[in-house]
Amino acid sequence: MEGIRIRRATTADLWTLLIFEQELIKAERPMDPTIRKPPVRYYELEEMTSDPNLALLVADIDGQVVACGYARAKKARAYLDHEYYAYLGFMYTIPEYRGKGINRMIIASLREWALARGLKELRLTVYDTNDPAIRAYEKVGFKKHIIEMRLEDFKP
Repeated sequence: MEGIRIRRATTADLWTLLIFEQELIKAERPMDPTIRKPPVRYYELEEMTSDPNLALLVADIDGQVVACGYARAKKARAYLDHEYYAYLGFMYTIPEYRGKGINRMIIASLREWALARGLKELRLTVYDTNDPAIRAYEKVGFKKHIIEMRLEDFKP
């Protein structure tokens, strides 16, 4: 898609990012009964725009932000073969811009950010029932790795 610019988010993007965050929460709520009732926030977006250890990126088309995502260096568990990896999150695209390769472009830019910091592995989490997101991540090379399971309301 032409005219897309991937860039670092700025404080000028905060209002749009807050809307994206709420849309993401709304989409994930049916997949996760543990998300609290509103108001809910996932991220400290203002801090994320200025954190040097994190890349919060947006896709901009003619001045309109249409997608976002971030990467953060995280320490790996001691038994793994790598000390750090890049964790990706807040992957959101406005519905009318989905399926146009924008998410792929953001992930490619986040991958470059990670490689520049010596991080050779990307990880993210996705709900097991979020088939469109899983397909999108598989298209760019992610593979399913582990399933987190939960048991609620158990009695001794």
